[in-house]
Amino acid sequence: MKILAVDSSGLVAGVALLEDEVVTAEYTVNYKKTHSQTLLPMLDEIKRMTELDLSGIDAIAVTKGPGSFTGLRIGSATVKGLGFALNKPIIGVPTVDALAMNAWGYDGLVCPIMDARRMQVYTGIYCFDTRAGDLEEFGRLRVVMKQQPMAVEELIERLDAIKPSGKVLFLGDGVSVYRDTIEKKLKREHEYAPAHMSRQRAASLGALAFIYYEKGLVESADEHKPEYLRLSQAERERAAALSKEKDNIVIRPMTEEDADEVAKIEEETFSMPWRKQDFLDMISRDNMTCLVITLDDKVIGGAGIREIVGDIEITNVVVKEGFRGNGYGKRLLEEVLKEGKRLGGTAFTLEVRKSNLAAIRLYEGAGFKTEGVRKDFYEKPREDALIMWFRPS
Repeated sequence: MKILAVDSSGLVAGVALLEDEVVTAEYTVNYKKTHSQTLLPMLDEIKRMTELDLSGIDAIAVTKGPGSFTGLRIGSATVKGLGFALNKPIIGVPTVDALAMNAWGYDGLVCPIMDARRMQVYTGIYCFDTRAGDLEEFGRLRVVMKQQPMAVEELIERLDAIKPSGKVLFLGDGVSVYRDTIEKKLKREHEYAPAHMSRQRAASLGALAFIYYEKGLVESADEHKPEYLRLSQAERERAAALSKEKDNIVIRPMTEEDADEVAKIEEETFSMPWRKQDFLDMISRDNMTCLVITLDDKVIGGAGIREIVGDIEITNVVVKEGFRGNGYGKRLLEEVLKEGKRLGGTAFTLEVRKSNLAAIRLYEGAGFKTEGVRKDFYEKPREDALIMWFRPS
C-alpha cells in the first residue's frame, strides 16, 4: 500500500512517500520560501527520484489543521486537485496529532505547541502508554487532550494538573517563542525535543495516515476541507466589530435544529463534550432549559440550566472559538441567570475544571465563588472540579 503525504500547515513544507512500513522518500524544506513556491517542485522531485507513477498510490494524506491559514489552503488545494485527478481518497490528519507522532514511544506526556500568536498556541496532549486507560487511540498514540487553541498559561495549568506526575516533552515552533514562560511557570518535570523531531514531518503524517486508513477515516476530494479551529484575523476583526452592533445578537431557546451545532462547538472546545442527544434530552424536559446565542442568525454558543429543588445548576456555557473575548459568554451567562430567576431559583451552582482560568474569571465576574472541590472529577485529562455558587441577595 502506498500513501503520498503532504504537509504545509506550518513553517515547514514536506512531502513523503510511504509504502507499507517503509518511508520510500521524504523531502522537507524549512526556509524563506512560500509553500506555493516549494510544494509542487518537491512533489515533482520525489516523483522523479522514485520513478513514481501517481496513479499507483492508494491514498493522499494531508494535515487538515490547525496551522497557517495560507499553508492549510495550499495543502488542501494541492491534495484536492490530486484526489480529483487520480480519483484517490484523502486522509485528513489533525496537524497536532501528526506532530506528536514525531515522538513515538516517548515515556511520558507529549505536548506539541504551534505558535498561534497573542500568547496562544495550537496544542494537544498525548502519550504512548498502552496502560493509559479509556483514551482515544491511533495505534499506540493516545489522545489525552484533543488538539485545540489555548492560552499558554492555561496549557501550563492543565499539564500541572494531569495525574500521575511524570515528564512532558515539548516540540513544535511554539517552543522557541514560549520557552521562557514554560520555564518560569511549569512545575512538572519537562524537556524539549531535539531539532530532528521538533517540526512537522511528512513521514510522521504518513505513518499516522496508515492507521487512519485502516480505521476507514478517509474522505473524497470533494468532501475534504481544512479545519482551522479558529477564525482568520480578518474574520476575528469582523466578529469584534459586529459585537458592538447589538441588533446582530439574539439569545433564544434552543431548538432541535440548533442541537447539532452546539454539540459541534462542545466537541471543538471540551475533552468531555455534551452530545447532540444530550441537548435533545434537555430541551424535552420540564425542569431543564437550553439557550443559544446567534450572530447574524449563526449559532455561536449555547448554555443550559437544570432546576433542582429550588436551586439552579448551570450545566454548560460554551462559545465558539474565534468569537470568544467579545463579551458573548458574559451575555449568555447573564441570560441564563435571568432565566433561572424566572424559574424561581434562589441559588446557582456549577462545576468547572480547575485549570479553565477563562471560565473561572467569567463566573467570578458574575458573582460566583468557589465553595468546594470534587477530586479527580474530570477525565481526559483527570483533573479536579471547582464547585462554584452564586446566591443573589
